[in-house]
Amino acid sequence: MHAASARPAEPARRTPPAPTAPKPGGTPLAGVVAMVGSGLSNQTGAAIGSLAFPVLGPVGVVAVRQYVAAVVLLAVGRPRLRTFTWGQWWPVVLLALVFGTMNLSLYTAIDRIGLGLAVTLEFLGPLSIALAASRRRVDACCAVIAAAGVVTLMRPRPSADFLGLGLGLLAAGCWASYILLNRTVGRRIPGAAGSAAAAGLSAVLFLPVGVAVAVRHPPTPTAVGCAVAAGVLSSAVPCLADLFTLRRVPAPAFGLFMSVNPVLAGLVGWIVLRQNLDWTEWTGIGAVVAANVLGILAARS
Repeated sequence: MHAASARPAEPARRTPPAPTAPKPGGTPLAGVVAMVGSGLSNQTGAAIGSLAFPVLGPVGVVAVRQYVAAVVLLAVGRPRLRTFTWGQWWPVVLLALVFGTMNLSLYTAIDRIGLGLAVTLEFLGPLSIALAASRRRVDACCAVIAAAGVVTLMRPRPSADFLGLGLGLLAAGCWASYILLNRTVGRRIPGAAGSAAAAGLSAVLFLPVGVAVAVRHPPTPTAVGCAVAAGVLSSAVPCLADLFTLRRVPAPAFGLFMSVNPVLAGLVGWIVLRQNLDWTEWTGIGAVVAANVLGILAARS
């Protein structure tokens, strides 16, 4: 957990790059492979990052991930910061704050309630944006299905971690804000310069956090390696894969595949982290995924 996506190119775990028509002569199979690889990379990166929690904690892992994302995106976007006006700077600053809060709340939620549930709750962010922009009856049905899934996931029980569930919902709110702010930044700053500037500013804000974590909890090479891997697998790889995919796969098909990320998160959490989900939790995840799929298919028709 899209982040969850914390990549400015999406959901994170982020907003996807601007939809483009499939490249003439592009290989659809290559696009499908890239989509599968992007989803698995994103969720595997989050799982590997969580292995460093005992040493660095979620805050330390997020700090390292922010540094890695900043290095990658600054190298790609190459923003000319001195040319930014105040009208360009304020959405960049807000985007940087939302970017850091989104990743921090998601990773803390993963630590408390597991990868599958955290990513599923976070995915309510982009779903809410999509449903709020429409007045169709089918979208109202999608909202009801998604709400039923959330109620199933958050049902009161003695073992429920309501703080973890709340952090997952906070990540969802941040992801929704991230999408809206990315649109504003994209309109005011050409290319990837705005997203790169936001990632760099977020990394600067996390510098004192990283220093404090390193002083209080001296990192081990293994923990740092896991945190760096999380940054690469959950930020750099999905960003490049999504750009590759959208040149070969229609945007609706891309969005349809992205909706199964909660399922991938549940499977990766089960295989890598041994986080077992009961049938009611899988039912809740299935309801949220079904709401996404139904909304996308209805939009295509």
